[in-house]
Amino acid sequence: MTQVHEDRPPVLPTQQDEVAAAGSELIGGPAGRHFRPGGHWLAPVRVVVLVALGMFALGMVQKLPCYDWAWFQGAGSQYTHACYSDIPHLYSARGFADGLVPYRDRFPDLAVDPKYGGMQYLEYPVLTGAFMEVASWLTPSSGAIQHREQMYWMVNAGMLMACAAVIAVCVTRTHRRRPWDALLLALAPAFALNATINWDLPAVALAAAAMLMWSRGRPLLSGVLIGLATAAKLYPVLLLGVLFVLCWRAGKWRAFGAALGGAVVSWLVVNLPVMLYAWDGWKRFYVFSQERPIDFGSIWLLISQRTGNPLEGANTYATGLTLLLCLGIGLLALTAPRRPRFAQLAFLVVAAFILANKVYSPQYVLWLVPLAALARPRWRDFLIWQAGELVYFLGIWLYLAYTTSGDKHQGLPLEGYQLAIAVHLLATLYLCAVVVRDILLPERDVVRRDGSDDPSGGVLDGAEDVFVLGDKAKAPRYAAPPEGQRVAWGTDPRD
Repeated sequence: MTQVHEDRPPVLPTQQDEVAAAGSELIGGPAGRHFRPGGHWLAPVRVVVLVALGMFALGMVQKLPCYDWAWFQGAGSQYTHACYSDIPHLYSARGFADGLVPYRDRFPDLAVDPKYGGMQYLEYPVLTGAFMEVASWLTPSSGAIQHREQMYWMVNAGMLMACAAVIAVCVTRTHRRRPWDALLLALAPAFALNATINWDLPAVALAAAAMLMWSRGRPLLSGVLIGLATAAKLYPVLLLGVLFVLCWRAGKWRAFGAALGGAVVSWLVVNLPVMLYAWDGWKRFYVFSQERPIDFGSIWLLISQRTGNPLEGANTYATGLTLLLCLGIGLLALTAPRRPRFAQLAFLVVAAFILANKVYSPQYVLWLVPLAALARPRWRDFLIWQAGELVYFLGIWLYLAYTTSGDKHQGLPLEGYQLAIAVHLLATLYLCAVVVRDILLPERDVVRRDGSDDPSGGVLDGAEDVFVLGDKAKAPRYAAPPEGQRVAWGTDPRD
Protein backbone atom coordinates (compact mmCIF):
# COMPACT_ATOMS: atom_id res chain seq x y z
CA MET A 1 0.00 0.00 0.00
CA THR A 2 1.11 3.52 -0.69
CA GLN A 3 2.24 5.43 2.35
CA VAL A 4 2.60 9.19 2.65
CA HIS A 5 5.95 10.64 3.61
CA GLU A 6 6.00 12.37 6.97
CA ASP A 7 7.64 15.46 5.48
CA ARG A 8 4.52 16.41 3.54
CA PRO A 9 2.69 19.44 4.93
CA PRO A 10 -0.39 18.94 7.10
CA VAL A 11 -3.76 18.64 5.39
CA LEU A 12 -5.80 21.84 5.61
CA PRO A 13 -9.55 21.16 6.02
CA THR A 14 -10.47 24.53 4.48
CA GLN A 15 -9.00 23.27 1.20
CA GLN A 16 -10.82 19.94 1.31
CA ASP A 17 -14.09 20.53 3.13
CA GLU A 18 -16.67 23.00 1.87
CA VAL A 19 -18.26 23.46 5.31
CA ALA A 20 -14.87 24.16 6.90
CA ALA A 21 -14.10 26.60 4.08
CA ALA A 22 -17.40 28.43 4.59
CA GLY A 23 -16.97 28.54 8.36
CA SER A 24 -13.45 29.92 8.05
CA GLU A 25 -14.89 33.14 6.61
CA LEU A 26 -15.52 34.17 10.22
CA ILE A 27 -11.76 34.32 10.81
CA GLY A 28 -10.54 35.56 7.44
CA GLY A 29 -11.31 32.78 4.99
CA PRO A 30 -9.60 29.55 3.89
CA ALA A 31 -5.85 29.18 4.14
CA GLY A 32 -4.08 30.38 1.00
CA ARG A 33 -1.33 28.66 -0.91
CA HIS A 34 1.38 30.58 0.94
CA PHE A 35 0.06 29.61 4.38
CA ARG A 36 2.60 27.55 6.33
CA PRO A 37 0.87 25.74 9.24
CA GLY A 38 2.92 25.13 12.33
CA GLY A 39 5.52 27.70 11.40
CA HIS A 40 4.56 30.12 14.16
CA TRP A 41 3.17 30.03 17.66
CA LEU A 42 -0.32 29.23 16.33
CA ALA A 43 0.61 25.59 15.80
CA PRO A 44 -2.35 23.19 15.48
CA VAL A 45 -2.03 21.64 18.92
CA ARG A 46 -1.98 25.06 20.62
CA VAL A 47 -4.97 26.31 18.67
CA VAL A 48 -6.99 23.16 19.29
CA VAL A 49 -6.25 23.12 23.02
CA LEU A 50 -7.10 26.82 23.41
CA VAL A 51 -10.35 26.39 21.50
CA ALA A 52 -11.24 23.27 23.49
CA LEU A 53 -10.61 25.05 26.80
CA GLY A 54 -12.62 28.03 25.63
CA MET A 55 -15.58 25.82 24.72
CA PHE A 56 -15.21 23.97 28.03
CA ALA A 57 -15.39 27.32 29.84
CA LEU A 58 -18.55 28.21 27.92
CA GLY A 59 -20.01 24.91 29.03
CA MET A 60 -19.26 25.88 32.62
CA VAL A 61 -20.97 29.23 32.08
CA GLN A 62 -24.04 27.38 30.82
CA LYS A 63 -24.23 25.71 34.27
CA LEU A 64 -24.21 29.10 36.03
CA PRO A 65 -27.97 29.21 36.91
CA CYS A 66 -27.62 25.86 38.62
CA TYR A 67 -24.38 26.82 40.35
CA ASP A 68 -25.96 29.96 41.74
CA TRP A 69 -29.26 28.51 42.93
CA ALA A 70 -31.08 25.89 40.80
CA TRP A 71 -29.23 22.86 42.19
CA PHE A 72 -30.52 23.75 45.63
CA GLN A 73 -34.10 24.88 44.86
CA GLY A 74 -35.72 21.57 44.04
CA ALA A 75 -35.50 19.42 40.93
CA GLY A 76 -37.51 21.48 38.46
CA SER A 77 -35.32 24.56 38.00
CA GLN A 78 -32.15 22.65 37.13
CA TYR A 79 -34.09 20.87 34.39
CA THR A 80 -35.82 23.91 32.91
CA HIS A 81 -32.40 25.62 32.71
CA ALA A 82 -30.82 22.44 31.27
CA CYS A 83 -27.89 22.78 33.66
CA TYR A 84 -28.16 19.60 35.72
CA SER A 85 -25.01 17.87 36.99
CA ASP A 86 -24.57 14.73 39.09
CA ILE A 87 -21.43 16.12 40.70
CA PRO A 88 -22.82 18.41 43.44
CA HIS A 89 -25.64 16.02 44.31
CA LEU A 90 -23.40 12.97 44.69
CA TYR A 91 -20.99 14.90 46.91
CA SER A 92 -23.55 14.41 49.65
CA ALA A 93 -25.42 11.37 48.33
CA ARG A 94 -22.29 9.21 48.08
CA GLY A 95 -20.75 10.11 51.40
CA PHE A 96 -17.94 12.45 50.34
CA ALA A 97 -19.38 15.27 52.42
CA ASP A 98 -19.44 12.94 55.45
CA GLY A 99 -15.91 11.66 54.99
CA LEU A 100 -16.94 8.12 54.03
CA VAL A 101 -14.30 6.05 52.25
CA PRO A 102 -15.45 4.83 48.81
CA TYR A 103 -15.98 1.05 48.51
CA ARG A 104 -15.13 0.44 52.17
CA ASP A 105 -17.90 2.32 53.98
CA ARG A 106 -21.45 1.19 53.42
CA PHE A 107 -24.08 3.92 53.08
CA PRO A 108 -26.97 4.08 55.57
CA ASP A 109 -30.16 2.34 54.51
CA LEU A 110 -32.91 4.36 52.85
CA ALA A 111 -35.04 4.21 55.99
CA VAL A 112 -32.17 5.63 58.04
CA ASP A 113 -31.05 8.40 55.67
CA PRO A 114 -32.98 8.91 52.42
CA LYS A 115 -30.28 11.10 50.84
CA TYR A 116 -28.31 8.00 49.85
CA GLY A 117 -31.20 6.77 47.70
CA GLY A 118 -30.98 3.17 48.84
CA MET A 119 -27.50 2.69 47.33
CA GLN A 120 -25.17 0.51 49.39
CA TYR A 121 -21.78 1.51 47.98
CA LEU A 122 -20.33 3.88 45.41
CA GLU A 123 -21.50 2.58 42.01
CA TYR A 124 -18.51 3.74 39.93
CA PRO A 125 -15.36 1.91 38.77
CA VAL A 126 -12.29 2.21 40.94
CA LEU A 127 -10.34 4.83 39.02
CA THR A 128 -13.40 7.08 38.73
CA GLY A 129 -13.98 6.64 42.45
CA ALA A 130 -10.40 7.70 43.09
CA PHE A 131 -10.94 10.80 40.93
CA MET A 132 -14.05 11.67 42.95
CA GLU A 133 -12.23 11.11 46.23
CA VAL A 134 -9.25 13.29 45.28
CA ALA A 135 -11.68 16.08 44.36
CA SER A 136 -13.30 15.75 47.78
CA TRP A 137 -9.89 16.17 49.46
CA LEU A 138 -9.50 19.48 47.62
CA THR A 139 -12.97 20.65 48.69
CA PRO A 140 -13.42 22.60 51.95
CA SER A 141 -14.59 20.25 54.70
CA SER A 142 -16.37 22.92 56.72
CA GLY A 143 -19.04 25.50 56.07
CA ALA A 144 -22.55 25.32 54.65
CA ILE A 145 -23.25 22.20 52.61
CA GLN A 146 -24.47 24.29 49.67
CA HIS A 147 -21.14 26.12 49.47
CA ARG A 148 -19.23 22.84 49.77
CA GLU A 149 -21.25 21.29 46.94
CA GLN A 150 -20.51 24.32 44.79
CA MET A 151 -16.81 24.03 45.54
CA TYR A 152 -16.86 20.29 44.86
CA TRP A 153 -18.33 20.92 41.42
CA MET A 154 -15.78 23.68 40.77
CA VAL A 155 -12.85 21.48 41.80
CA ASN A 156 -14.12 18.66 39.61
CA ALA A 157 -14.64 21.09 36.73
CA GLY A 158 -11.00 22.14 36.97
CA MET A 159 -9.81 18.54 36.99
CA LEU A 160 -12.13 17.64 34.11
CA MET A 161 -10.83 20.65 32.16
CA ALA A 162 -7.35 19.19 32.46
CA CYS A 163 -8.72 15.93 31.04
CA ALA A 164 -10.28 17.88 28.15
CA ALA A 165 -6.88 19.42 27.37
CA VAL A 166 -5.29 15.96 27.32
CA ILE A 167 -7.99 14.71 24.95
CA ALA A 168 -7.45 17.68 22.64
CA VAL A 169 -3.68 17.09 22.52
CA CYS A 170 -4.06 13.36 21.87
CA VAL A 171 -6.63 13.76 19.09
CA THR A 172 -4.54 16.49 17.45
CA ARG A 173 -1.43 14.32 17.39
CA THR A 174 -2.96 10.95 16.49
CA HIS A 175 -3.23 11.67 12.75
CA ARG A 176 0.13 13.30 12.06
CA ARG A 177 -0.87 14.96 8.78
CA ARG A 178 -4.41 15.90 9.85
CA PRO A 179 -4.00 17.78 13.16
CA TRP A 180 -6.71 20.30 12.29
CA ASP A 181 -9.38 17.57 12.33
CA ALA A 182 -9.22 17.85 16.12
CA LEU A 183 -11.12 21.15 15.82
CA LEU A 184 -14.19 18.96 15.39
CA LEU A 185 -13.67 17.83 18.97
CA ALA A 186 -12.71 21.26 20.25
CA LEU A 187 -15.79 22.97 18.80
CA ALA A 188 -18.29 20.16 19.45
CA PRO A 189 -21.20 21.77 21.35
CA ALA A 190 -22.34 18.47 22.85
CA PHE A 191 -18.85 17.98 24.30
CA ALA A 192 -18.90 21.35 26.04
CA LEU A 193 -22.45 21.01 27.38
CA ASN A 194 -21.98 17.51 28.80
CA ALA A 195 -18.40 17.73 30.06
CA THR A 196 -19.25 18.53 33.70
CA ILE A 197 -22.40 16.42 34.13
CA ASN A 198 -20.51 13.37 35.36
CA TRP A 199 -17.03 11.85 35.56
CA ASP A 200 -16.61 10.48 32.02
CA LEU A 201 -13.66 12.57 30.84
CA PRO A 202 -10.89 10.72 32.76
CA ALA A 203 -11.74 7.52 30.87
CA VAL A 204 -12.07 9.42 27.58
CA ALA A 205 -8.65 11.03 28.14
CA LEU A 206 -6.99 7.68 28.88
CA ALA A 207 -8.62 6.08 25.84
CA ALA A 208 -7.49 8.96 23.62
CA ALA A 209 -3.96 8.63 24.99
CA ALA A 210 -4.08 4.88 24.30
CA MET A 211 -5.00 5.53 20.66
CA LEU A 212 -2.18 8.06 20.37
CA MET A 213 0.35 5.57 21.72
CA TRP A 214 -0.91 2.87 19.36
CA SER A 215 -0.54 5.28 16.43
CA ARG A 216 3.09 5.84 17.47
CA GLY A 217 3.86 2.11 17.42
CA ARG A 218 3.87 1.60 21.21
CA PRO A 219 1.36 -1.24 21.73
CA LEU A 220 2.43 -2.09 25.29
CA LEU A 221 1.92 1.46 26.57
CA SER A 222 -1.31 1.66 24.59
CA GLY A 223 -2.55 -1.46 26.34
CA VAL A 224 -1.57 -0.09 29.74
CA LEU A 225 -3.65 3.02 29.04
CA ILE A 226 -6.60 0.94 27.80
CA GLY A 227 -6.50 -1.01 31.06
CA LEU A 228 -6.47 2.19 33.08
CA ALA A 229 -9.30 3.62 31.00
CA THR A 230 -11.34 0.46 31.60
CA ALA A 231 -10.71 0.92 35.32
CA ALA A 232 -12.48 4.29 34.97
CA LYS A 233 -15.33 3.32 32.60
CA LEU A 234 -16.22 -0.01 31.03
CA TYR A 235 -16.43 1.01 27.37
CA PRO A 236 -12.64 1.35 26.59
CA VAL A 237 -12.23 -2.43 26.85
CA LEU A 238 -13.98 -2.55 23.47
CA LEU A 239 -10.80 -1.12 21.91
CA LEU A 240 -9.10 -4.45 22.60
CA GLY A 241 -11.72 -6.20 20.50
CA VAL A 242 -11.07 -3.75 17.68
CA LEU A 243 -7.32 -4.35 17.86
CA PHE A 244 -7.87 -8.11 17.93
CA VAL A 245 -9.76 -8.09 14.63
CA LEU A 246 -7.36 -5.67 12.92
CA CYS A 247 -4.27 -7.52 14.12
CA TRP A 248 -5.87 -10.80 13.02
CA ARG A 249 -6.28 -9.47 9.50
CA ALA A 250 -2.76 -8.05 9.43
CA GLY A 251 -1.11 -10.93 11.31
CA LYS A 252 0.28 -8.59 13.98
CA TRP A 253 -0.21 -10.93 16.92
CA ARG A 254 2.85 -9.78 18.84
CA ALA A 255 1.55 -6.20 18.94
CA PHE A 256 -1.89 -7.35 20.03
CA GLY A 257 -0.39 -9.58 22.72
CA ALA A 258 1.59 -6.64 24.09
CA ALA A 259 -1.53 -4.46 24.19
CA LEU A 260 -3.62 -7.18 25.81
CA GLY A 261 -0.97 -7.97 28.40
CA GLY A 262 -0.48 -4.31 29.26
CA ALA A 263 -4.24 -3.80 29.63
CA VAL A 264 -4.73 -6.82 31.90
CA VAL A 265 -1.80 -5.93 34.16
CA SER A 266 -2.69 -2.25 34.53
CA TRP A 267 -6.35 -3.06 35.21
CA LEU A 268 -5.37 -5.56 37.89
CA VAL A 269 -2.86 -3.16 39.48
CA VAL A 270 -5.65 -0.63 39.99
CA ASN A 271 -8.49 -3.00 40.88
CA LEU A 272 -6.88 -5.85 42.79
CA PRO A 273 -6.12 -3.89 45.99
CA VAL A 274 -9.73 -2.71 46.23
CA MET A 275 -11.02 -6.19 45.38
CA LEU A 276 -9.03 -7.65 48.27
CA TYR A 277 -9.74 -4.78 50.65
CA ALA A 278 -13.43 -4.12 49.96
CA TRP A 279 -14.94 -6.80 47.73
CA ASP A 280 -18.58 -5.86 48.31
CA GLY A 281 -17.93 -2.24 47.47
CA TRP A 282 -15.75 -3.07 44.47
CA LYS A 283 -18.30 -5.31 42.81
CA ARG A 284 -21.16 -2.83 43.23
CA PHE A 285 -20.52 -1.16 39.86
CA TYR A 286 -20.67 -4.46 38.00
CA VAL A 287 -23.72 -5.74 39.89
CA PHE A 288 -25.50 -2.41 39.39
CA SER A 289 -24.73 -2.47 35.65
CA GLN A 290 -26.16 -5.97 35.40
CA GLU A 291 -29.29 -5.35 37.48
CA ARG A 292 -30.08 -1.85 36.25
CA PRO A 293 -33.46 -1.72 34.47
CA ILE A 294 -34.07 0.08 31.18
CA ASP A 295 -33.70 3.80 31.68
CA PHE A 296 -33.67 7.17 29.95
CA GLY A 297 -32.57 7.54 26.35
CA SER A 298 -32.35 3.88 25.35
CA ILE A 299 -34.04 2.22 22.41
CA TRP A 300 -35.49 -0.24 24.91
CA LEU A 301 -37.24 2.54 26.81
CA LEU A 302 -38.69 3.82 23.54
CA ILE A 303 -39.96 0.35 22.61
CA SER A 304 -41.33 -0.23 26.10
CA GLN A 305 -43.20 3.07 26.22
CA ARG A 306 -44.61 2.72 22.72
CA THR A 307 -45.76 -0.89 23.15
CA GLY A 308 -46.63 -0.96 26.83
CA ASN A 309 -44.34 -4.00 27.29
CA PRO A 310 -42.11 -3.63 30.38
CA LEU A 311 -39.33 -5.63 28.63
CA GLU A 312 -38.27 -7.43 31.78
CA GLY A 313 -35.63 -9.28 29.77
CA ALA A 314 -34.04 -6.07 28.52
CA ASN A 315 -30.64 -7.02 29.94
CA THR A 316 -30.59 -10.14 27.77
CA TYR A 317 -31.85 -8.22 24.75
CA ALA A 318 -29.25 -5.46 25.17
CA THR A 319 -26.40 -7.95 25.62
CA GLY A 320 -27.53 -9.99 22.65
CA LEU A 321 -27.89 -6.96 20.38
CA THR A 322 -24.46 -5.66 21.43
CA LEU A 323 -22.83 -8.99 20.63
CA LEU A 324 -24.68 -9.21 17.31
CA LEU A 325 -23.59 -5.71 16.30
CA CYS A 326 -19.99 -6.38 17.32
CA LEU A 327 -20.01 -9.62 15.32
CA GLY A 328 -21.26 -7.69 12.29
CA ILE A 329 -18.53 -5.09 12.72
CA GLY A 330 -15.94 -7.86 13.01
CA LEU A 331 -17.15 -9.44 9.76
CA LEU A 332 -17.05 -6.02 8.13
CA ALA A 333 -13.42 -5.62 9.22
CA LEU A 334 -12.43 -9.03 7.82
CA THR A 335 -14.27 -8.68 4.49
CA ALA A 336 -13.76 -5.00 3.61
CA PRO A 337 -11.80 -4.19 0.42
CA ARG A 338 -9.09 -2.60 2.55
CA ARG A 339 -8.43 -3.11 6.22
CA PRO A 340 -10.50 -0.47 8.07
CA ARG A 341 -8.73 2.21 10.01
CA PHE A 342 -8.44 1.77 13.78
CA ALA A 343 -10.49 4.90 14.48
CA GLN A 344 -13.28 3.77 12.14
CA LEU A 345 -13.81 0.44 13.88
CA ALA A 346 -13.39 1.99 17.33
CA PHE A 347 -16.16 4.47 16.58
CA LEU A 348 -18.50 1.79 15.26
CA VAL A 349 -17.98 -0.56 18.20
CA VAL A 350 -18.46 2.13 20.87
CA ALA A 351 -21.50 3.48 18.99
CA ALA A 352 -22.95 -0.03 18.87
CA PHE A 353 -22.43 -0.38 22.62
CA ILE A 354 -24.20 2.92 23.22
CA LEU A 355 -27.09 2.25 20.84
CA ALA A 356 -27.80 -1.19 22.33
CA ASN A 357 -27.36 -0.17 25.97
CA LYS A 358 -30.18 -0.17 28.53
CA VAL A 359 -29.59 3.50 29.26
CA TYR A 360 -28.27 6.51 27.38
CA SER A 361 -27.15 9.30 29.65
CA PRO A 362 -26.45 12.53 27.72
CA GLN A 363 -22.80 12.54 28.78
CA TYR A 364 -22.19 9.27 26.91
CA VAL A 365 -21.73 11.38 23.79
CA LEU A 366 -18.32 12.30 25.24
CA TRP A 367 -17.15 8.75 24.50
CA LEU A 368 -17.86 9.18 20.80
CA VAL A 369 -16.74 12.72 20.00
CA PRO A 370 -12.94 12.03 19.84
CA LEU A 371 -13.56 8.82 17.88
CA ALA A 372 -15.89 10.60 15.44
CA ALA A 373 -13.31 13.32 14.78
CA LEU A 374 -10.77 10.65 13.81
CA ALA A 375 -13.13 8.25 12.04
CA ARG A 376 -15.07 10.68 9.84
CA PRO A 377 -13.42 14.12 9.75
CA ARG A 378 -16.12 15.79 7.64
CA TRP A 379 -17.81 18.84 9.10
CA ARG A 380 -21.20 18.28 7.44
CA ASP A 381 -21.68 14.78 8.84
CA PHE A 382 -20.22 15.69 12.22
CA LEU A 383 -22.56 18.68 12.61
CA ILE A 384 -25.61 16.63 11.59
CA TRP A 385 -24.77 14.19 14.35
CA GLN A 386 -24.10 16.97 16.85
CA ALA A 387 -27.47 18.55 16.04
CA GLY A 388 -29.16 15.28 16.93
CA GLU A 389 -27.27 15.11 20.22
CA LEU A 390 -28.25 18.68 21.08
CA VAL A 391 -31.90 17.77 20.48
CA TYR A 392 -31.55 14.93 22.96
CA PHE A 393 -29.64 17.10 25.45
CA LEU A 394 -32.56 19.53 25.59
CA GLY A 395 -35.15 16.78 25.33
CA ILE A 396 -34.08 14.84 28.42
CA TRP A 397 -33.96 17.89 30.67
CA LEU A 398 -37.25 19.33 29.43
CA TYR A 399 -38.91 15.95 29.86
CA LEU A 400 -37.65 15.71 33.43
CA ALA A 401 -38.91 19.26 33.98
CA TYR A 402 -42.32 18.13 32.73
CA THR A 403 -42.41 15.12 35.07
CA THR A 404 -41.37 17.15 38.12
CA SER A 405 -43.54 20.23 37.56
CA GLY A 406 -46.79 18.65 38.72
CA ASP A 407 -49.92 20.29 37.36
CA LYS A 408 -47.91 23.10 35.75
CA HIS A 409 -46.70 20.74 33.00
CA GLN A 410 -43.62 22.81 32.26
CA GLY A 411 -41.36 21.19 29.73
CA LEU A 412 -41.66 18.43 27.16
CA PRO A 413 -44.39 15.76 27.33
CA LEU A 414 -43.70 12.07 26.80
CA GLU A 415 -44.30 12.11 23.05
CA GLY A 416 -41.82 14.94 22.60
CA TYR A 417 -39.22 13.08 24.63
CA GLN A 418 -39.74 9.96 22.56
CA LEU A 419 -39.11 12.04 19.46
CA ALA A 420 -35.88 13.33 21.01
CA ILE A 421 -34.74 9.74 21.63
CA ALA A 422 -35.53 8.85 18.02
CA VAL A 423 -33.56 11.87 16.74
CA HIS A 424 -30.53 10.87 18.82
CA LEU A 425 -30.70 7.28 17.57
CA LEU A 426 -31.11 8.30 13.94
CA ALA A 427 -28.30 10.88 14.10
CA THR A 428 -25.89 8.32 15.56
CA LEU A 429 -26.95 5.71 13.02
CA TYR A 430 -26.39 8.24 10.23
CA LEU A 431 -22.79 8.83 11.30
CA CYS A 432 -22.28 5.07 11.61
CA ALA A 433 -23.66 4.62 8.10
CA VAL A 434 -21.21 7.06 6.49
CA VAL A 435 -18.31 5.42 8.36
CA VAL A 436 -19.41 2.01 7.08
CA ARG A 437 -19.64 3.48 3.58
CA ASP A 438 -16.06 4.75 3.89
CA ILE A 439 -14.95 1.25 4.88
CA LEU A 440 -16.74 -0.42 1.97
CA LEU A 441 -15.67 2.30 -0.49
CA PRO A 442 -12.21 3.33 0.79
CA GLU A 443 -11.80 5.84 -2.04
CA ARG A 444 -14.52 7.88 -0.30
CA ASP A 445 -12.51 8.04 2.92
CA VAL A 446 -11.09 11.57 3.18
CA VAL A 447 -8.24 10.40 5.40
CA ARG A 448 -7.01 8.04 2.69
CA ARG A 449 -7.28 10.41 -0.25
CA ASP A 450 -3.63 11.40 -0.06
CA GLY A 451 -2.55 7.76 -0.25
CA SER A 452 -2.41 7.18 3.50
CA ASP A 453 -3.39 3.80 4.88
CA ASP A 454 -4.14 4.17 8.59
CA PRO A 455 -2.50 7.14 10.35
CA SER A 456 -3.81 5.90 13.72
CA GLY A 457 -2.84 2.29 12.99
CA GLY A 458 0.70 2.19 14.34
CA VAL A 459 2.18 -1.19 13.34
CA LEU A 460 -0.92 -1.74 11.18
CA ASP A 461 -0.23 1.29 8.99
CA GLY A 462 0.76 -0.03 5.56
CA ALA A 463 0.87 -3.66 6.73
CA GLU A 464 -0.10 -6.37 4.25
CA ASP A 465 -3.16 -8.51 4.96
CA VAL A 466 -2.61 -12.14 5.91
CA PHE A 467 -6.24 -13.11 6.56
CA VAL A 468 -9.24 -11.83 4.61
CA LEU A 469 -12.69 -13.41 4.36
CA GLY A 470 -14.22 -13.66 0.91
CA ASP A 471 -12.61 -12.08 -2.13
CA LYS A 472 -9.05 -10.93 -1.98
CA ALA A 473 -8.61 -7.36 -0.76
CA LYS A 474 -8.80 -4.80 -3.53
CA ALA A 475 -6.01 -2.39 -4.30
CA PRO A 476 -6.74 1.22 -3.32
CA ARG A 477 -8.41 3.10 -6.15
CA TYR A 478 -7.21 6.51 -5.07
CA ALA A 479 -3.50 7.12 -5.43
CA ALA A 480 -1.47 9.66 -3.55
CA PRO A 481 -1.28 13.07 -5.26
CA PRO A 482 2.07 14.25 -6.61
CA GLU A 483 4.45 15.70 -4.05
CA GLY A 484 3.33 19.15 -2.94
CA GLN A 485 -0.07 18.95 -4.67
CA ARG A 486 -3.15 19.38 -2.50
CA VAL A 487 -6.55 17.83 -3.12
CA ALA A 488 -9.27 20.50 -3.16
CA TRP A 489 -12.78 19.61 -2.09
CA GLY A 490 -14.28 20.74 -5.37
CA THR A 491 -12.06 18.65 -7.68
CA ASP A 492 -13.08 15.09 -6.80
CA PRO A 493 -16.36 13.85 -8.29
CA ARG A 494 -16.71 11.35 -5.46
CA ASP A 495 -16.90 14.10 -2.81
